[in-house]
Amino acid sequence: MNRNNFWRFILVVIVVAWSFYELYPPTARDLVQHFRERAVARDPVFTSIYTNAVALQRARPEKSYENLLEATGTNDLSKYFPFYEAKNEANPNTYILNRLQREAAGRIKLGLDLQGGTSFLVQMDTSGITNTSDTSTALAQAVEVLRKRVDKFGVAEPLIQPQGADRIQVQLPGLSAADQEKAIIAIKKPAYLEFRLVAEDSKTQIEQNSILPQYQVMTHTRTMPNGVKQVEKVVVEKRPRMTGGIKRAMVTRDELGRPEISFSLDDAGTATFGRITSENVGRQLAVILDGELQTAPVIQTAITGGNGVIHGDYSQQEAFALQAVLENPLKTPLKIEASRTVDPTLGIDSIRSGIKASIYGTLAVSAFMLIYYMIAGLVANVALLANIVILIGVMCAFGTTFTLPGIAGLVLTVGMAVDANVLIYERIREEMGKGKSLRGSIAAGYSRAFGTIFDSHVTTLISSLILWKMGTGTIQGFGVSLTIGVLASLFTALVVTRMIFDFMLDRGVLKSISMLHLIPATMKLNFMRLAVPAFVTSWVIIAIGIGMGFHRGTSAFGRDFVGGDSTSFTFAQKVPSENIRAALERAGVKDPLIQYQKDISSGREMLRVDTLHLTNDVVKATVEHLETGGFRLLGQDTVGPSVGKDIQQSAIIASLLSLFGILVYVAFRYEFSFAVGAVLAVIHDVLMTIGIYYLSGRQFNATTVAAILTIIGFSTNDTIVIFDRIREDLKLGIRGSFREVMNQALNQTLSRTIITSGTVFLATLSLFIFGGGEINDFAFTFLVGIVTGTYSSIYIASALVLWWHKGQRPHIGSGPIQAQVATPASTPAPARS
Repeated sequence: MNRNNFWRFILVVIVVAWSFYELYPPTARDLVQHFRERAVARDPVFTSIYTNAVALQRARPEKSYENLLEATGTNDLSKYFPFYEAKNEANPNTYILNRLQREAAGRIKLGLDLQGGTSFLVQMDTSGITNTSDTSTALAQAVEVLRKRVDKFGVAEPLIQPQGADRIQVQLPGLSAADQEKAIIAIKKPAYLEFRLVAEDSKTQIEQNSILPQYQVMTHTRTMPNGVKQVEKVVVEKRPRMTGGIKRAMVTRDELGRPEISFSLDDAGTATFGRITSENVGRQLAVILDGELQTAPVIQTAITGGNGVIHGDYSQQEAFALQAVLENPLKTPLKIEASRTVDPTLGIDSIRSGIKASIYGTLAVSAFMLIYYMIAGLVANVALLANIVILIGVMCAFGTTFTLPGIAGLVLTVGMAVDANVLIYERIREEMGKGKSLRGSIAAGYSRAFGTIFDSHVTTLISSLILWKMGTGTIQGFGVSLTIGVLASLFTALVVTRMIFDFMLDRGVLKSISMLHLIPATMKLNFMRLAVPAFVTSWVIIAIGIGMGFHRGTSAFGRDFVGGDSTSFTFAQKVPSENIRAALERAGVKDPLIQYQKDISSGREMLRVDTLHLTNDVVKATVEHLETGGFRLLGQDTVGPSVGKDIQQSAIIASLLSLFGILVYVAFRYEFSFAVGAVLAVIHDVLMTIGIYYLSGRQFNATTVAAILTIIGFSTNDTIVIFDRIREDLKLGIRGSFREVMNQALNQTLSRTIITSGTVFLATLSLFIFGGGEINDFAFTFLVGIVTGTYSSIYIASALVLWWHKGQRPHIGSGPIQAQVATPASTPAPARS
């Protein structure tokens, strides 16, 4: 092994080994057993806790966290898990169990659609906040309040994060159906800001563990500047002396420049607060938000004028947090703008269908590569396996949640990963046809294919990165998996396969490379002869499809765009749609869309009811109480009208950004006429796909947008392959008119165009057959896009470039290469190594 191959080998081993390390263990372990294995200094008390937890686990296997919490009771777990340093936490037992649960969870994190659970997009009322920085602080405080509420449900990997200026995304994967209703109530309810007096003998009561009946112990944890956590325990009255009353709060500075919090009270609060502070000067007054102690300053003087100041050794961050607490961002109930509930059994079916689609897609692509390219195909398949391992490993390292669209991105990556290998192998075939040695052909094949591979991957990355950054929820998961997959395929195609070929050449294992050749490069089809009729036909079909879209109106758009509810049920016996519709209309539900759907992969049949926004509870109650059918809720989706408008706006912006990015990149790499041809071809593909989608009678949803954005990248990918050959032939000075040069380039690339599109088509076809649900819509859209993208690369992009230059050869490749124009037409120009 030469020096270059040795370092390539080391790099590949490190990357693959790291990927395996990041994805182990892939699946979750039993939490109760993990609790026992991690504990130290086990004693009879711990054995009793464990025994009780095991007994509860047998009765409630889906509630491991709750079982452990109940079995623990009032016992302190800190001594059994000292390495977690939980003594300085407000709730040590909850902290330890949450840490254990995160450890027991597998590295592959499943989204709601794969393991069941509940998701909410809630809106906070910020009408009383005018300053942008105050709004972000209030939003962060609201997130913290919700996080503490959610922790009580024992969810292993809850996702609670701000989204936009006034919204919060809450995802609770794995939540049982019984807890989902409780979660909705807990998240929607307002938070109460309370002021309670601290017992004058607070320290004594705590030290003697003799808490009087009218008091309770509350704990607050502060993180000191050196990072050490300090726990403050105080005994406070159970009954609040005042609730709310704060009109405004702001962070100011005292005469020494230290942060303090100034506040003003409303009229009712001024009178109450004045009485409390006048009667209790010298005592501590606890500030409590949503049942959590925030601080307990000493009342230094009576505050009767409606304005006061809280000062102490607060850091700036603590001061702003306390400001947000006093203004209480959750004083009004949160408004649920969108929600999704998925039954765990539906998640299991989604996993099965996703795995089937992945396996069958991978097998189909691998089988084709092995049959068509033989030993080279085997090398490509090894690289494909490495690609999948790296993709999953990187996603686990980033903590990315695997969703059904994410699996779709993985399957699509399988198809697109072999594209680079096809480009390389077809180049190697050409070089061998020129009489070069095997080693020389392989080296030249990789060298000549590099530019095309790089350009095509960059254009796909433009779309996938926009999906990653601008997408939300499951669509973002698709963008993440596609982005990582494209980067991984670059590495495996250019590094892994080259290393294997060089290794076999050095060891004398590889003597020759045989490949099937269904479409010879010597074909002389006159593609441009049909350019005009093909161009006209395309736009006629687009006009018909878009016209159908206008005819369908808003009925062509699903709840993701116009808002609405969707409720799914499993059933024991079919009930005619007319009977269900009549029952729903009697219950006040207008214009329900009722359809029975069957998942081809799992064979499961379910009822889906689409209705207007905020009607899903009525639908659930009505359908489940039908006398026949035995209907049981599988899942609920709710999207508010404002969320639908945001999705529409994001889709338009993302599409325009993708087109602009591609225009700039192609213009930079080629020339402006090529960029215009590529972008107009992409616009053609998008409009053609949308038109056919309209004609199919399907409804647009968020996954359809993801498919269209992926088509933008894929279509340009195919166009780049052809443009690169046209540019190369022009630089080599191939004789003939621009039309003849273009036809020759199209014939030279026809084989790889069909094969690269074919492998992606095979992978997407497995998604279409086995994906189910919205993935079926995605796959249908992308299948149409693959066909139109392949067609447009020839008859739209290439034709537009030809017409742009009015049939004249563009000025590409001036200089010494131009001297080769005199080369006889029958003799190919000498290749540059």
